[in-house]
Amino acid sequence: MNFLACDLGGTKVLLGIYKKNINDDSPELILKKKYISSEWESFELILEDFLKNECRNFNHPSSACLAVAGPISDNNAKIINLSWNISGKALKNKFNFKSCELINDFAVQIYGIPFLKKNQYSTIQNGATSQGSNKDLHAIVGAGTGLGIARGIISGSEVKVLASEGGHIEYSPKSKLEWDLKIWLKNSLNTERISCERIVSGPGLSRIAEWRLSKSDAKNHPLQKHIKEIKVSDALRKELPEKICTLSNEGDQLMIEVERIWLGAYASLLGDVALQELPFGGLWISGGTAPKHFKNFKSNLFMKQFFDKGRLKDILKTIPLKVILDEEFGLFSAACRAKMILKTN
Repeated sequence: MNFLACDLGGTKVLLGIYKKNINDDSPELILKKKYISSEWESFELILEDFLKNECRNFNHPSSACLAVAGPISDNNAKIINLSWNISGKALKNKFNFKSCELINDFAVQIYGIPFLKKNQYSTIQNGATSQGSNKDLHAIVGAGTGLGIARGIISGSEVKVLASEGGHIEYSPKSKLEWDLKIWLKNSLNTERISCERIVSGPGLSRIAEWRLSKSDAKNHPLQKHIKEIKVSDALRKELPEKICTLSNEGDQLMIEVERIWLGAYASLLGDVALQELPFGGLWISGGTAPKHFKNFKSNLFMKQFFDKGRLKDILKTIPLKVILDEEFGLFSAACRAKMILKTN
């Protein structure tokens, strides 16, 4: 039997048809296609096109799992910036699925962890064996357009997902420089509260750069022109993180400083999550920035900030820390969940 997976966001929709791998329990991709969300009036039309025109030579999928960028209520979702209302029940009936489940696009990644292959992730630290620790507990943190955190209990073939909005916890500066950044962000964003997402997400890296370039010693920096342009173009803002990383790799001292502040905040957050959840099964770094910053995650700077938890730093050495390298892990995880649903029905 085939099953359908979807990673549905405000920018793009990625659809895939999978089948059970004959050699192991991992789902095997048969076909996938990317759609630009803004080019379609509804998700139903995208799914109809995919099943009718792309999948006509394959068996119709029996089950479906849609990983949706947003909150889910009673198997329904609303994609605000697209004005799409999506109903799992309606899709199930219209497209003749035995089951169709909607799930948050970050929480779904817990379902993919048990089926990861070695080429999909890399280990930063294995973690020391801790007597009596519960290795069924996992946590996953990922910075991309936003900052996602999810937790789960994985026991054999049983997976329990525990959703979280931890990305919105308060950002806590650890130096005078970071306090300066937080105050600047409050004024710039006209808000009284700065969450970790404001700092650690992809746009957070851009905001740190804007703050640093507002200093008098940066008035002749080559990115100043770009900073002026992004104030009238959100599309140009999305290009800024890549420019920051490129200049940092080329030795630009200001952008190196920007990247270090971002990495330090990310590492500190991960340390906090590790202490709060005690995920002895694994603390996973995911999200769109993970593959791009893998070398930075292994750096002494990053690990020093991760361990900087005072008297409790030794606990962090017992927790496995791993990075998801698969850029389509969300789709893969939705396929894992669709396979589970198929098995239980």
